[in-house]
Amino acid sequence: MNRPRTAIRGQHGRKKMTADTKTSRRGFLAGTAAGMAAMQITIPGAALAQSFPTRPINVVVMYAAGGGTDTIMRKIAEEMAAAKGWTINVLNKPGAVGGVATQYVMAQRHDGYTILGGANYNRFVRVLGHADFVPWRDWVPMKAANALASWSVRKDSPFQTFQDVVKAAKANPGKVSISTSGTGGVWHELALIIANIAGIELKYVPYKGGKPATLAGLQGETDIAGGGVHEHVDLVRAGKLRNLCQTSTEDIVLENGTVMPSIANILPESRKFLPVGATYNFLVPRDVPADILQEIADGFHAACNSDGFKALMKQKFFQLDVKIGEAADREGALMETITVDIFNRFQDQIGAKVKTAEELGLPKPEDFDKWWPPEGYTPPPIKV
Repeated sequence: MNRPRTAIRGQHGRKKMTADTKTSRRGFLAGTAAGMAAMQITIPGAALAQSFPTRPINVVVMYAAGGGTDTIMRKIAEEMAAAKGWTINVLNKPGAVGGVATQYVMAQRHDGYTILGGANYNRFVRVLGHADFVPWRDWVPMKAANALASWSVRKDSPFQTFQDVVKAAKANPGKVSISTSGTGGVWHELALIIANIAGIELKYVPYKGGKPATLAGLQGETDIAGGGVHEHVDLVRAGKLRNLCQTSTEDIVLENGTVMPSIANILPESRKFLPVGATYNFLVPRDVPADILQEIADGFHAACNSDGFKALMKQKFFQLDVKIGEAADREGALMETITVDIFNRFQDQIGAKVKTAEELGLPKPEDFDKWWPPEGYTPPPIKV
C-alpha cells in the first residue's frame, strides 16, 4: 500500500514558531509517541505474519552456483514462490564452508527477509571456529533432503576401479588427490571416512562447492572428483566421468546400464554407516518473530512436497527427507557431535584447527541419546 507523502516546507516558507505553537507541537508529538507506543503494544503478531512478505525475500546460498546446495535451494525457492505467491531471490556467497554466507545473513535484520540456504545443518562453521553460534539452538533449521557421496574419475584416468585407487594410495601415501567442496566440508568428511576404512591416505584439495570440485576432477586438476551423486550422475551418463563408488547401500544402475557401485559392496565394513551423505536446509535466525517463522516453515513444507521438487529428487538421486522443529534440531546436533569426533580423530588431515567436543559443550557420539535435549534447550516456536 502506498503511503501519502508528507510535504515539508523549505527554509523560506517556514512559519515562525511561537511559545503557544511550541507547546502545541510538543503536546502533539507526545500524544503521537504515546499513540504509536500503544499501537506497537496492541498490534497482534498474527497481523505481522498476515502482511509478510511485503517485499522480495532473499535466500543466500552458502556454496557456488551449480552444486547440490544451489540446485536444491533454487528449486525450493521456485516452488515456495509458486505455492505462496511470493517473490524470492537467490544469491550465492561461497567461502569458509558456509561461513561467508552465514556471517552475511546474521548481519541482516532478523525479519524473515534474508534466509540462509545451507547444507549439513551448517555444522562445520562452529567446529572449524568460523563462528561462535550454536546452529541448532540459535537458528531454526528446516531440512529438505539428503544426498549420497560419490567418487568419480575422468574417462582417461588410469583408475578403473576403487581398488586401483587403494593400490596407488598405499604405494604413495598422500599423493593421490581428491577434490572436496571445502576444507572441513561434508565431502571432505566423508572422503576421510571412506579412506580410513580403506586404510589409505589421500591428498584433499578444497574448492568452493560441489560443482567446482566435480569440474576439478573432470579437468584433471585432481586425480579423483569428490562430490555428490547428483553432481556426477549426468557426467557419468554422458561417459565423461567413471564412477568408482557411492554411499548408498546398493549399486545404482542408470537407464543406459551404467553402474555406480556402492561402497558397501567394495568395503563391507562400511555398510554400517550407510546410507550417508549431505543434507540440505533452510536456516532462519531463531529470533525472527514466531508468526513469520511459521509462514516460512509452511512455505518450505509446501515446496518440499510439491510435484516439481519430488521430480528433482528422482532425477538427481536425492532422497526426500523433510524435518522441521525439534526433529531437525536434534538431527543437527547429532551430526555436529559426530563431525567433532571425526575431525578430532583425523585432525592431521583436515588442514585447519578443529575445536573439541568439550569446547563446544557436546557429548561423545555414543552418549548423545542420554544428553539430548541439553539443559536450557527450547524447541522452535513453529507447528509442524
